[in-house]
Amino acid sequence: MATIFSKIIAGEIPCYKVAEDEKNFAFLDINPVNKGHVLVVPKTENDYIFNLSDDDYASLTAFARRIAKAMDKALPCKRIGVAVIGLEVPHAHIHLIPIVEEKDMYFNKQKLTLPAEEMQAIADAIAKQL
Repeated sequence: MATIFSKIIAGEIPCYKVAEDEKNFAFLDINPVNKGHVLVVPKTENDYIFNLSDDDYASLTAFARRIAKAMDKALPCKRIGVAVIGLEVPHAHIHLIPIVEEKDMYFNKQKLTLPAEEMQAIADAIAKQL
């Protein structure tokens, strides 16, 4: 059975897409920890990032770096925080989160709910920097 991320990549579920290449896909988290929270996923299903092939792992992390650099330009933050947790969806993924302080990375805090227009504007701003 396809994961929710595979369905997003296939266009079966809508998303706020930031970018994609032949192997990877980046989109806004709909329950962000902080404004501009991006998920970066490989297009092939694999439930654990460290089970990816060397080539797929290198491709995913290089793609995530590219997205993070664009986020740095597009969003007000000091850094882009990176987290790999991988328990909530059985599909390898990297969280990229704009941060000003360490507490901006706390996953157990109340998630944000942003209007669709703001989500799209954030996705567009990041994409424009690529």
